[in-house]
Amino acid sequence: MKNILFVFKNKYFLTIITLSVWVIFFDKNDMATQIELRKEVKQLEEERNYYAHEIAEITSDLRELTSNPKTLEKFAREKYLMKRDNEEIFKIVEEK
Repeated sequence: MKNILFVFKNKYFLTIITLSVWVIFFDKNDMATQIELRKEVKQLEEERNYYAHEIAEITSDLRELTSNPKTLEKFAREKYLMKRDNEEIFKIVEEK
C-alpha cells in the first residue's frame, strides 16, 4: 500500500500521466483526430487508385481509337448513334 502511494506522489509519474492524458484527449492532434485522418487517407488512396485505373483504361482506348479506323467507326456508332447516309438506326431498349 505504501509503494502504491509512493508511485502517485512521484512527480515524474504524475507528469508522465498528465502529459499522456493531454496528448491522447486534449491536444489538437489527439487520438480521435488521428483515427479520422487515417480513414481519410485510406479513402483518398482508394480514390487515387480508382482514377489511375480509369486513366489507364481511357488512355488505352484513346490509343486504340487514334490508330484503328474501324474501332473509331464502331465507337462512333455505339456511343453517339452515328450512321451512314443510307442507313437507319433502331435502338432497342430492354425493360428491367
